[in-house]
Amino acid sequence: MSIGLFSLSLSVKDIAISKEFYEKLGFFQIAGEQEQGWLVLTNGDVKLGLFQGMFDKNSLTFNPGWDENGAEMKEFEDVRDIQKRYKAAGIKLLTEADEATKGPASITLEDPDGNPILIDQHV
Repeated sequence: MSIGLFSLSLSVKDIAISKEFYEKLGFFQIAGEQEQGWLVLTNGDVKLGLFQGMFDKNSLTFNPGWDENGAEMKEFEDVRDIQKRYKAAGIKLLTEADEATKGPASITLEDPDGNPILIDQHV
């Protein structure tokens, strides 16, 4: 099963300046609230998340429940099921989703080189 829409989440110093820069490169906003410090931009198949004051480092991000256009999917693998699969495979999670809940939740892990990976379900 797919772990969802992939994007690169960038930790930015000034979201307005970053948004303007990426718009000049041909990206446009598809989600987010600049006043809340986050935006999702797209250019073709490429998705970028801009986050001001939320992350220490850039991160690989996957969104279960979102298709390649950021639209909600009816069928997808829930982040809690992904979590169970990863734990069974011996993957160390830095943060876990509460398995007693439903709906939005997230897990975080790092690859062998310390690159952060966020699996963030919004539905």
